[in-house]
Amino acid sequence: MTLIETKLIETERPRTDICVSAPPAHPRPDGQDRYTISEVVAFTGLTAHTLRWYERIGLMPHVDRSNTGQRRFTNRDLNWLGFVGKLRLTGMPVADMVRYAELVREGEHTFEARQELLQQTRRDVRSRIAELQDTLAVLDHKIDFYADARRASERL
Repeated sequence: MTLIETKLIETERPRTDICVSAPPAHPRPDGQDRYTISEVVAFTGLTAHTLRWYERIGLMPHVDRSNTGQRRFTNRDLNWLGFVGKLRLTGMPVADMVRYAELVREGEHTFEARQELLQQTRRDVRSRIAELQDTLAVLDHKIDFYADARRASERL
């Protein structure tokens, strides 16, 4: 197979809007995935307060409720929370995360707006990575300086 044939096959694959690079391991299979808020807390490490807040601000408005009113999360909700966690790590403002969630709910006609929002976040992340690499270079220089100075003083 040539490189061109490989590229054609790769571009012909159906694309999906996945939020994680590999399928997450869920405690329960789809169809049997009804988690209480305390189970989601244990699985994600988020607090119940944070989960309720996410729902209140519109970051997770689709959480089902039992007939008694208790929240019932699904594997899809766990995937979404994993993605939101990644967005948090990027430093994306909460308002932008909520905007992204709104765009997702609005449907496929918002793909371009979602892409733009994620591309801006990606640019911000790359900029922060460059700053951190510069900082790391300064730290490495100082560490090497002190190691050399210590070796020189030990020779005396």
